Order: sequence, then C-alpha cells, then structure tokens
Amino acid sequence: MAAKKKTKKSAKKSAKKAARRPAKKKAAKKSGKKRTPSAAFMRPVQPDSALSAVVGSTPIPRTELTKKLWAYIKRNGLQDSKNRRAINADDKLRPVFGGRSQVTMFDMTKLVNKHVS
Repeated sequence: MAAKKKTKKSAKKSAKKAARRPAKKKAAKKSGKKRTPSAAFMRPVQPDSALSAVVGSTPIPRTELTKKLWAYIKRNGLQDSKNRRAINADDKLRPVFGGRSQVTMFDMTKLVNKHVS
C-alpha cells in the first residue's frame, strides 16, 4: 500500500512542475532574405601552374577552387581508406603539397593557399 502512495505523490509532483513551467515561445521566422556570401570568398583567385594542372588555369573563387580540388580527390580515390582525414598525393598533387606524399585535410588548405594569387 505504501508503494501506491509514493507513485501518487510523484505523479502529483510532476504535474505541479509541468503546470509551473512557462509555455515555450516559438521563435519568430526571419524574413525571406538569403544570406549573401562574403566578397572575399567570391573574389576570383589565379591558380599557379602546379595547381592549375588540377583545377584549371582560369581565375575562380576560393569556394569553387575547393570544390574542384575535392572533386579531383574523390574522382581519383586519393582519400586514405583507413585515415579518412589524410589525402594521398598523386603526381599532379605532389607539387601542390610541397613534395609530401600525404597531408591532412587541414594542412591541404594551408598548402593550397600558397599556390593562389
């Protein structure tokens, strides 16, 4: 019988707590404006000869440069199978990576920045 009283008490307590909580307000929707990208990312950069062998020689924005670089890596299966953060360099990427045969994703962006102007 004592067990029944405890369950009734706990049910009353939870009901009281629920009654005390204020109703959650829904966040107001922002206007339908789309975010404009930063002009620095959209400014075309010129890849040097080593990088242009991979992404092309025309000036392109940094965002597109990164997309093309990743498309090349995926198409040629250069992402390491065990350590997915590592990129294995082939003959075209080795000069971009400073002669290294393997770099991490984070080092890759630092090394690629040296090849654009």
